Amino acid sequence: MADLVIRGGLVVDGTGRPPRRADVAVSGGTIVEVGDGVGRGRRELDADGLLVTPGFVDPHTHYDGQATWDPLLAPSSLHGVTTVVMGNCGVGFAPAHPDRHDWLIGMMEGVEDIPGSALSEGLRWDWQSFPEFLDSLDRQPRTIDVGPHVPHAALRAFVMGERGADASEHPSEDELRRMADLVAEGLDAGAIGFSTSRTELHRTRDGENLGTLRAGLAELDALAAVLGERKTGVIQLLSDCYRSEDEGLVQRELELIGDVARSSRRPVSFTVQQAYEVPERWRALIEFVRKQQAGGLDVKAQVAPRPIGVLFGLEAHTNPFTYCRAYRQVADLPLPERLAALRDPDRRRRVLEGHAALTRGPGSFSGLSVLGRFDDMFVLDAPVDYDLRRERSVGAAARRAGVEPAELVYDALIGGHGTQLIYLPLFNFAHGDLGAVREMITSPAAMFGLSDAGAHCGEICDASMTTTYLALWARDRRGADGLSVEAVVHQITQRPAQHVGWLDRGVVEPGYIADLNVIDLAALECMPPHIVKDLPAGGRRLVQEATGYRWTVKGGVVTFEDGDHTGELPGRLIRGARAPRSG
Repeated sequence: MADLVIRGGLVVDGTGRPPRRADVAVSGGTIVEVGDGVGRGRRELDADGLLVTPGFVDPHTHYDGQATWDPLLAPSSLHGVTTVVMGNCGVGFAPAHPDRHDWLIGMMEGVEDIPGSALSEGLRWDWQSFPEFLDSLDRQPRTIDVGPHVPHAALRAFVMGERGADASEHPSEDELRRMADLVAEGLDAGAIGFSTSRTELHRTRDGENLGTLRAGLAELDALAAVLGERKTGVIQLLSDCYRSEDEGLVQRELELIGDVARSSRRPVSFTVQQAYEVPERWRALIEFVRKQQAGGLDVKAQVAPRPIGVLFGLEAHTNPFTYCRAYRQVADLPLPERLAALRDPDRRRRVLEGHAALTRGPGSFSGLSVLGRFDDMFVLDAPVDYDLRRERSVGAAARRAGVEPAELVYDALIGGHGTQLIYLPLFNFAHGDLGAVREMITSPAAMFGLSDAGAHCGEICDASMTTTYLALWARDRRGADGLSVEAVVHQITQRPAQHVGWLDRGVVEPGYIADLNVIDLAALECMPPHIVKDLPAGGRRLVQEATGYRWTVKGGVVTFEDGDHTGELPGRLIRGARAPRSG
């Protein structure tokens, strides 16, 4: 008798093959049978009318701190994710000398908007080396599996000290050899790969660029070559090439990415988004990837299935009125008192006048113009509709109502309990629709990523991208605008799993790990994000629930039922690549 049988569901197996109705039997944490008339199980789940998919794999998260203390790893675990890669973008907490702890926390706080106070209280620091960090992760049970990269910024700080944090400094030959040895040590202990950042957007809490920003080709080639020598690991990087207007910089960055791929002969992925500054740049990057693939190199563009943006709110990191003097006078009040102050007609008038002066008056500041971009702002209703179009924006609604859009936003924020959030896309929305997104996610050059789950705690909540991918593209969009359910499931299961070398998951077939979702596609929705204060030291973060996930199974164990955690914690650390299991 099997431990678990999922009976009569529509199996979308992760490979891209068409769905088929079948039973799925699980024993010992492994799928043992998929077909008709499977025998009885000790526990059975009735999947009639439901989808059965592999557990989702998210290759781009920042749970490096949270994974050391939090067993749930929400929001990801609430959205069908059963495996994540972390340590992306060159940031993380190992290797780490004790005298660099504060700097590493400041780096993560600045780059990924994770409260420093929460990290200071939550991190146990029972490691210095990267292998010791993996051992620490291994001791923490959780709902999902995690696998980290060796992060370049931490590596530089460990070997080069203060100089490693300086983007103008380069390692000596001895330092570079030491860094290469530590990458090898990390890979041997089970690192998924190596990550780095080359963007001006990534700055520490003190506003400093990361030391990795201008790392030279000699440095990156030497570290990439370690992966090639060991024939294991992947490389993930973030570059300004998708957003820069400097054609020379773009060309240099793409040449560097190609060189790194050739030096390592390992899979390489990098961020591709549609930027407002250069809205067609992404096309050149996708074409670059296709040429690399045609030349035999495994390079992929990490893309997102929806716009990437910030959330404005009274409890969030910022809102459109944050920099108005009349708002700043009450900004530090507890929320109930702040609401009372903001509902005062005179203060409302002064805040709105201040906003107009800052964003479009004669003395306005160009850096704040984004706070007046009302044609790209959306009030998040329940459930959230991420199929964004400008005709549904705050600006469009204000014109229909004959009011100023700032007034509409102001009244939305102070309505009810003051928890309403306003969404402003920063990428993938330059033309006011999702046309570019669809082209990106259907390109053979692309791979799902960029959720940044675990990061940007007060302004971004994109761990729900897996839910959006399935609900928006495989259900809500029809015909030529939509995608097949099997294509979407493949992109969030087998494809990212194969990229990082996890060949034991991402497919519903005998021999694979029993990471599974049972989904009511008609009911699948993202609920509006909301602020909770459950991080160590009372730190705040955004969390987003979903509906439609009837059951999530990790390693044969039901971890979530109708969105509620069952108390089971079968997730563990994944060390390195995983070979296919025998059927």
